[in-house]
Amino acid sequence: MESRGAPPGPYRATKLWNEVTTSFRTGMPLRKHRQHFKKYGNCFTAGEAVDWLYDLLRNNSNFGPEVTRQQTVQLLRKFLKNHVIEDIKGRWGSENLDDNNQLFRFPAISPPKTLPRRHPELRKNSIDSCSKDKENVFKLRNLSRRTPKKHGLHFSQETTEKVNHEIREDQENSEDYREISQEDVEEVWRYVILIYLQTILCVPSLEELINPNQVIPQYVMYNMANTSRRGVVILQDKSDDLPHWVLSAMKCLANWPRSNDMSNPTYVGFERDVFRTIADYFLDLPEPLLTYEYYELFVNILGLLQPHLERVAINALQLCCLLLPPRNRRKLQLLMRMISRMSQNVDMPKLHDAMGTRALMIHTFSRCVLCCAEEVDLDELLAARLVSFLMDHHQEILQVPSYLQTAVEKQLDYLKRGHIKSPGDGLIVPLPTYSYCKQISAQEFDEQKVSTSQAAVAELLENIIKNKGLTLKEKRRKLKQFQKEYPLIYQKRFPTTESEAALFGDKPTIKQPMLILRKPKFRSLRTPWATAAQQGSKEPHIKSTPPERHCPKLPASGWFLSSPCIFPSAAPSPGSAMKSTHTLPNFPNNCR
Repeated sequence: MESRGAPPGPYRATKLWNEVTTSFRTGMPLRKHRQHFKKYGNCFTAGEAVDWLYDLLRNNSNFGPEVTRQQTVQLLRKFLKNHVIEDIKGRWGSENLDDNNQLFRFPAISPPKTLPRRHPELRKNSIDSCSKDKENVFKLRNLSRRTPKKHGLHFSQETTEKVNHEIREDQENSEDYREISQEDVEEVWRYVILIYLQTILCVPSLEELINPNQVIPQYVMYNMANTSRRGVVILQDKSDDLPHWVLSAMKCLANWPRSNDMSNPTYVGFERDVFRTIADYFLDLPEPLLTYEYYELFVNILGLLQPHLERVAINALQLCCLLLPPRNRRKLQLLMRMISRMSQNVDMPKLHDAMGTRALMIHTFSRCVLCCAEEVDLDELLAARLVSFLMDHHQEILQVPSYLQTAVEKQLDYLKRGHIKSPGDGLIVPLPTYSYCKQISAQEFDEQKVSTSQAAVAELLENIIKNKGLTLKEKRRKLKQFQKEYPLIYQKRFPTTESEAALFGDKPTIKQPMLILRKPKFRSLRTPWATAAQQGSKEPHIKSTPPERHCPKLPASGWFLSSPCIFPSAAPSPGSAMKSTHTLPNFPNNCR
C-alpha cells in the first residue's frame, strides 16, 4: 500500500500516527477464528496483524524497507496501549502482545490523536520575542509561489549577471563602504540559512518548525570554517570531544581487521564487547545528537526521503546539520562514518545472532540520533528511517555547502554598499529552485510512452519531408522506407495518393492495362515420340511403329536440306570456293 504522505508542518509525527492507524483499521482483513472451543467473528490473530502491518510499513515512503518485524510488534503493542486494538475480551491499556495466535479485534470507536495546540498567550509571546527590534526581524517571504525549474540548487544566470554587473559598477563609481558589526554578520548568516530552509521545505512559514532564535549563527560559522581535510569538525575545546577510549574503539571497528590502534583480539567475542562499549556511550548521552529542539525540523525532512526527492532531502539535511552544536556535529560525523564502514565490511564478524550488521546499527543508534523530548509512538520508526538515509549519504550531507558561503558573502557585500539597510530587509542573491515529480499510474505511463514515441516518429517524418538537402530520389527512397516501418503514421500523414503526389509536384498517373497477347504454341517438326524421348518422359514406353512419311522431292537447285528444318538458300556460284557440307537427314527406309 502506497503512502499518501503527511503534509509538511508541525506535529508531523502525530499526523503519521493517525495515517497509519487509519490504514490499519480500514485495510486489516477480519475473519472468524476459533479459540477454546468457541468461535469469534471479525477478529484477527497477532501474527496476522504483524504480517499485514509489516508489509504496510515497508511500502510506506515515510518508513521504508528498513523496518524490522520486531519494530512492527512494538508498534502493535502501542496500538494496544492506545486502544487502537483490544484483545478478544475487550482488554487494552497494556503492551501484552506477541507474535503469536492471540486474538484481537478493533474497538467500536478508536478516536485519532488530536494535534496539540499552543496556548494563544504563549504563541503571542513567542512571536513578540522574535521581533523586539527592527534589525532582528526575519520576515521570511512566502516562497511557495516560485516556479521550480529543476532538481538541486539552481541560480538564474540572468540574476547572477545582474548582481555582478551592479557590483562592478559600485567598484568603479564608489569607494565608500559601510562598516558592519559582528552582530550584522551573524544576522546575515541566520537570515540566509532560514530563507534557504524555507525554500527547500516548500512551507509558507518556518514558525511552527523552528524558532529563529534557535538558529545560532556562531555554530553555523564554526561548522563551516573549522573542518579537517575530510570535512570533520575540529573542536578547539577538547573537553567536548569524544573520550580517547571511545575514539580508539570506534577506529578499531571502523578499520576492522586492519586496526593500528589496538592489538589483535585475544578472545572470542572481542568485537562484540567493543561494539557494546561504543553503544553504551552514545545511548547514555543526555540528549540525541540532533537535539530535541530540532526534532520537528528533521521529522518534516523525512517526507522528502523518496527516490524522486533524494537530492532535495540531501540539501535540506545538509543545512539542518549545520545548525547543530559543533560537538554534536563532530560526534554525528564520526558515528555515521563508523556504522557505514561496518555495515559494508564483509570481514566484520557477526555482532548479533539474529540481526545483520546494518539492521543492528540502525536498531542500536537510531534513538541516540533522533528522538522527541516527549515520547512519541512513532519515534523509533522515524529515527530508523532517518539513520538509514544518513548512513547511505553521510558524505554529502555532512560536508560544507559552498553555495551558502557565497550567498552570505554577497549579502554582506550589499549590506556594506548600502543596497540594503539591515540584514533582514531582503535576500539579494538568487535563491535555489527545485522541481518535484508526481507519481502516475501504470496506464498513464503506457499512454504517455506511446504518445511520446509516436510524436517523435511523426516529427522524424516531417524532417524528411522538409529537408531541402535531399534529392528527389533520396527523399522518395527514405519515404518508402519510412512507410514500410511505420505504415500507420505514414498513412495518417498521407491519407490519399493525391496528398503524396503533391509533395513531389506531379500528378498521379494511372497505368493503362497492358494487352495480354498469347504466344502461339511452337510445334516442332520432330516426331512426337522422339520429342518425348528427349524430354525424358516418365510415361511407360509403348512400342509402336512410326507413321509412314513421304519423302519430299528435292529440287534440282536452290534448296539445301538441314535437320530438322529446310532452309531456302541461293545456289552457290560455280566459281565460289565454298563447299557445302550439309548432310541429308535420316529419312525412313521407305523414303530412300
